[in-house]
Amino acid sequence: MLEIWGRRSSSNVQALMRCVGELELPHVCHDAGGRYGITDTDAFAALNPNRTVPVLQDADGPVIWETGEILRYLANRYGSTSFWPNDPVERAEVDKWAEWAKINVAMGFTVPVFWRVVRTPETEQDPEAIAAALKALHDMLTIAEKRIEKMGWLTGSSLTLADIQFGHILFRYFDIDIERPN
Repeated sequence: MLEIWGRRSSSNVQALMRCVGELELPHVCHDAGGRYGITDTDAFAALNPNRTVPVLQDADGPVIWETGEILRYLANRYGSTSFWPNDPVERAEVDKWAEWAKINVAMGFTVPVFWRVVRTPETEQDPEAIAAALKALHDMLTIAEKRIEKMGWLTGSSLTLADIQFGHILFRYFDIDIERPN
């Protein structure tokens, strides 16, 4: 049984929960972070010295606390070979696109767009900075659009770990009030 610490409003927790759902893994969730607190306790720091969510413990396994590593762990332990290939070359392709999604899409969206649009009071928002960030983000999304049109998913004909890393940001991207190209 998986034990997960996090909160539903965290995009990183959303990525983990999508992975858990796709793999149909039994789990228990503990609300932590944000309005739930917990992350500021010594008990939580013993789980994750960074005091961030998500955190995962798999039965008698180690405590894992970086989202990308948690996803790779679950994919490696529980995923099918289409989700997380055994072949090192095929796996590297999935991992490459998962990292691309995390570095280029998530980092290009979370602070430069999401925080500026959702977490910054409207009177303090910088429309030019938001527009510039959206242009850079849309350039990255165009790369993904072309791959998905060609392959069906980021790395092939079925859902993989890369699509989980990409999809959780898209959920948030489509959930905020911004102008988006078709």
